[in-house]
Amino acid sequence: MVDLENPPAKTRDQATRSAALWATVVAVPVAVIVGLVAFWQIVPQGDETAAAPTASAPAPVPSTPVQLAAPALDARTAQVCLAVTSQLPTELRGLPGRKVTAGPEQNAAWGEPAITLSCGVKQPVMCERVDGGADGCVPLDATMLAMDGVCWWAQDGPATDVFTTMDREVAVRVSVPGSYEQPGQWANEFSEPVVKTVKSKSEGVPSGCRG
Repeated sequence: MVDLENPPAKTRDQATRSAALWATVVAVPVAVIVGLVAFWQIVPQGDETAAAPTASAPAPVPSTPVQLAAPALDARTAQVCLAVTSQLPTELRGLPGRKVTAGPEQNAAWGEPAITLSCGVKQPVMCERVDGGADGCVPLDATMLAMDGVCWWAQDGPATDVFTTMDREVAVRVSVPGSYEQPGQWANEFSEPVVKTVKSKSEGVPSGCRG
């Protein structure tokens, strides 16, 4: 009789070798799969990786000063402009301040391309008629932006948008290059300093900007 409870040693060895063989057969494919997964995670996937978007770096800011004119100002205007520039930020929404070629007491600049501010510029005057009036007057249908207590005359240019105060005793002009989005919001960064330092006027203010 064959002892079913205690099979011969030869039978046990065969069973053991069979189990080991099956374990090896299963283990090898698993190891291969794990290795392939690890390989594909490490190796770049060709065009997909190359096409991944990257954040554009800000334009480097030159060490050279920004070219700005500095016309002579009367004593009162010079005093007001000095007050304005003393209230300006050293950094404008992440853009570092830059030196200017002339008149730091009335001019300022930030970033590249440079956003600039000039104080004491020619006071804009509204035209008397729809078809014109005084030479260089502001058209009656010009765009006016009332922002944080300041009335800005907005001029869209081919390369630069220009914003000039219309309701202040001393005019302040902000120039924003076209590469900046929402230029009016950049100009509005200067509304608070203007309100703090330049008195408002009542005459010659566009009707849409009167409080």
